[in-house]
Amino acid sequence: MRIFISAGEPSGDLHAANLVRSLRAIRPDAEFVGFGGPEMIDAGASLLYPLVELSVMWLARVLVNIHKFLAIVDQADQFFRDHRPDVVVLIDYPGLHWWIARKAKARGIPVVYYVPPQLWAWAGWRVKKVRQFVDLVLCSLPFEPAWYQARGVAGARYVGHPYFDELQARFLDETFLAAEHLKGGRIVALLPGSRTQEVTRNMPLMLRAAKRLAQSHQGMQIRFAVACLRQKHQALVEAMIVAEGVEGLPIDIHVGRTAELIRLAEVAWAVSGSVGLELMMEALPTVVLYKISRLDLLVARRFINSKYISLVNLLADAEVMPEYLTPVDTSRELAEWAGRWLGDPAERARASAVLATLRDRVAVPGASDRAAAEIMTLIETGGSALRGPHERLLKSLESERASS
Repeated sequence: MRIFISAGEPSGDLHAANLVRSLRAIRPDAEFVGFGGPEMIDAGASLLYPLVELSVMWLARVLVNIHKFLAIVDQADQFFRDHRPDVVVLIDYPGLHWWIARKAKARGIPVVYYVPPQLWAWAGWRVKKVRQFVDLVLCSLPFEPAWYQARGVAGARYVGHPYFDELQARFLDETFLAAEHLKGGRIVALLPGSRTQEVTRNMPLMLRAAKRLAQSHQGMQIRFAVACLRQKHQALVEAMIVAEGVEGLPIDIHVGRTAELIRLAEVAWAVSGSVGLELMMEALPTVVLYKISRLDLLVARRFINSKYISLVNLLADAEVMPEYLTPVDTSRELAEWAGRWLGDPAERARASAVLATLRDRVAVPGASDRAAAEIMTLIETGGSALRGPHERLLKSLESERASS
C-alpha cells in the first residue's frame, strides 16, 4: 500500500507525521511518500520535495514563487502516473493543494483533505473544488461537517484537531523550566509566528509593546521571552531589537522552546495560528495579533466571512482572546492588555478560567487515530458503507469521543 501525503506548513508537517504513525499502526507495510518537512521524515515518510521550506502567505509572495509551485504540481502528477498511490492526503495549505487534488482525481486516485482550509471563513465559493476533487474531508472543527454537507459535500467527517494529540504527547524540558524559574520575574511570552514573513511583520510591533509595558510598570520585574522556530528567526529578532532601540530591556530569545515559554509565562502576545490551541491548553491570557499590509487587508475584507481570526475564538464563538488583524501599530493595545492582566490578579484569573472552561469542552484527543481509520476505510471500501477490519476501530474511536 502506498499513501501520498502533502503538507506545506510546519504545523501541517507535524500533523502529517502523527498521521503517518497512526496509519502505520494499522498497516505496518504501508509506504508513505509526498511533500512536507523534517517531522514527516522522522515519522518514516520519503519526501519528493521539502514543501515546508516554501511556506508563504498572501498574494504577492505566492506570485513570486509561482514557478516553484508549478514545478511541484508537475512533480506530483508524474509520481501519480509512475507510482500510483492508493490515496492522496492533503493537509491545509490551499492553493497548491487544489492543483494536486485536480491531478490526482484526473488519474482516478481518491483524495482526502485533512485539517481542511477554513473556506467557511474566507472563500466559501471554493467549496465547489471540494465537490469536484475531494472524496473525503476530515474536519478539525466541530461545526465544519454541517457546513460542508449543506453545500453538497457528503463525505465530511469530524475527527477533531490533531494539535490536541501533539500537545498530550509533548514533554517539557524540566531542567530549562527550573533554570528559568530561578531567574525570577514575571514572564511575557512573545510568539511572532513560524514563517519568516510573520516574524518580520509582527516582531517589531511586539518589541514596541514590550517597551511600553516596561515603561508603564517600572516597579514590576517583567521579563520578555521570545519563542523562535528557527535559528534564522533568532538572528532576525536580534537585529530588530537593535533597530527598535530596546537593547536595554530584559529580552531573551529561545529557539525550539515554545512549549516551555508558554508554561512559564503569565501573559502572551501571539501571532494568529495553531499555537493558539496550545495557549488555550495552558489557559494563558493572550492577545492575538496578525499585522498585514493595507493592500492585503483591503483584499481580505472582500472575502473574510468569519468574525474571528483566532482558532480559539472560533471554537468559543466569542472573543476570549483579544485579537487584532490590522495594518496599524497596535503596540499600545498589546501593552494595555498585558498590564491589565499582570496588575490585577483577579482579572488575569478570570481570563484564564474562561480559557480553561473552553479547553475542557473542546480539547478532545485522538484525531490522528480517527483520521487514519477513516482513510483506511476509504481505501478498502471505495467510500461505501463501513466494512472490513477497520469498522470496529472506527466505532471504538467514535465511542471514545462520545464518552470523553
